[in-house]
Amino acid sequence: MAEKTRSKWHPASVFARIKKFFLDQKSETKKIVWPSKKQVINNTGVVLAVVLVFAVVLGGFDWALAEVVKLLFG
Repeated sequence: MAEKTRSKWHPASVFARIKKFFLDQKSETKKIVWPSKKQVINNTGVVLAVVLVFAVVLGGFDWALAEVVKLLFG
């Protein structure tokens, strides 16, 4: 017959795992390399430029489709 496996759940081991989790989180947080102020400003400018370009392109498509609908159902 197959043997039943015992559950390895113990309250002490649960708290030990929770403690290990937070200690691991703390050590991983120390490894983060934060960008410099210049990099943040540069990346923000790039994001704003890309958003602006996509807004113009999307607005152009919207305007063109509106004109097509006006011509068809005008």
